Amino acid sequence: MATSVTLQQLQYFLSAVQHGSLSAAAEAHYIAQPSLSEQIRRLESQLGVSLFIRTNRRLILTDAARTLVPYAERTIMAAEEAVAAVDPVRNLTGGTVTFGTFSSAHYFLHADLVTNFRALHPQVRVCLAGMNSVQVADGVRDGDLDAGLVALPVDDRGLDVSPVVFEMEAVYLSRSRSRVRGPLSIEQVAEADLVLTEAHLGDMDPTRRQLVTRAQNAGVALRPVVEVESPAAALELAARGVADTVISLPLARALGATRTLHWASLDPPLAETFAFVTRRDATLLPATEILIRLAREILTRLT
Repeated sequence: MATSVTLQQLQYFLSAVQHGSLSAAAEAHYIAQPSLSEQIRRLESQLGVSLFIRTNRRLILTDAARTLVPYAERTIMAAEEAVAAVDPVRNLTGGTVTFGTFSSAHYFLHADLVTNFRALHPQVRVCLAGMNSVQVADGVRDGDLDAGLVALPVDDRGLDVSPVVFEMEAVYLSRSRSRVRGPLSIEQVAEADLVLTEAHLGDMDPTRRQLVTRAQNAGVALRPVVEVESPAAALELAARGVADTVISLPLARALGATRTLHWASLDPPLAETFAFVTRRDATLLPATEILIRLAREILTRLT
């Protein structure tokens, strides 16, 4: 039979056993006796037995009560141990925080983020995963990640999305200076031989989705001649003249590609926007809240 016995009821029951009266038990818990008596009655109702024989002088335990006492004591002790077990997580003296970021964030975020966090809370382990924003959103939604930093747009079902005041411009890069004399329209981009990143997810990648949407609205098709996974590989192929590419300008600079490649903005400019994602209505762990705050501070300084 399913029951809804509560820890509070068991605590009140054990207190009544210990003190020998309901009034003394109520006084020990700083509540009125009728309130404690009502919880005892509910416990008896749930169990389907009487626990006490009430006399004018004292409580007499029934056989059911004597049977219940050791189980109630073990249950209360287990609950206290459970609370104690999460103390390190709550007090930031232990535990692990898992945080996902869009794949290229390690070029300008990861090192500072981990350094700053560990300086504040050296006993907390950090698991920092760099992957595509689509995968980060899925990981947060599925509970594999506590939170994440993603490029928009992503599927936000079951997620709370908190935008960041931080943008990166995606630009067109080519070995040929003549191809980037001015901003390029999506029609010009569609006509070029392109190498695009995020081969595994393809057009599900947020930046590629923006490009594809522009192309569709203009009535042209965007078909890369080469697809690779990493921005570094795409920039290397562009430097060899295999194909041009579209990648965020800060990332191209971080990889040293602007020393060998020429670039131009798109027309209109293509801005990559970002946001933190957490599970909807979830209570964030203290370490997660701090990691998000530190990441936001770092990104704000980059704008």
